[in-house]
Amino acid sequence: MIGKLKGVVDSLYEDHLILDVHGVGYVVACSSRTLQKLPRAGEAAVLSIETQVREDSIRLFGFLSDAERDWFRMLQNVQGVGSKVALAILSILPPSDLTSAIALQDKASVARAPGVGPKLAARIVAELKDKAGAFGEIGAVAVQLAGEETAGPSTAAAEAISALVNLGYGRPQAAVAIAASLKALGDDAETSALIRRGLKELAQ
Repeated sequence: MIGKLKGVVDSLYEDHLILDVHGVGYVVACSSRTLQKLPRAGEAAVLSIETQVREDSIRLFGFLSDAERDWFRMLQNVQGVGSKVALAILSILPPSDLTSAIALQDKASVARAPGVGPKLAARIVAELKDKAGAFGEIGAVAVQLAGEETAGPSTAAAEAISALVNLGYGRPQAAVAIAASLKALGDDAETSALIRRGLKELAQ
């Protein structure tokens, strides 16, 4: 089984790339988010690999991080989620956002992926909610922030979330963005800085 490949990007396509490893070209399927972040043809790249062996084929799936690969595996434990749907979800939600969306039971964010309807999104967040905490700290912080009330003494984070909600963002998405901003800027960050950083996170 192949767990990692290090080589040179030969060519990039809509849903896969060819990675040249010492003269052997490996066809590796990836999420669109991963493909967008890969270097150009002719440059070096390292991918975590998930190998799927079927009776009539062997398929390789590539990821920029082990966390993304772990979520790819975990998603396919849900009935109705195959490799195509798992990659579609990871195309719109990086691992940290997926962790938070599931921890917050944010079905709408998951349902944005092509091929994922409301029923399947509900099943995904319900079946994986107990496992989301193992995939990162941002999810736990986002859950806490999403539950904070802005009445009474407000923290900078709560004020920043409120500002993003007033701009039209959903509270779960705002909580994820501010949780990521807190991790980047520190717990002492001011409200204005958190809002600016949060808007950047939401724009990604």
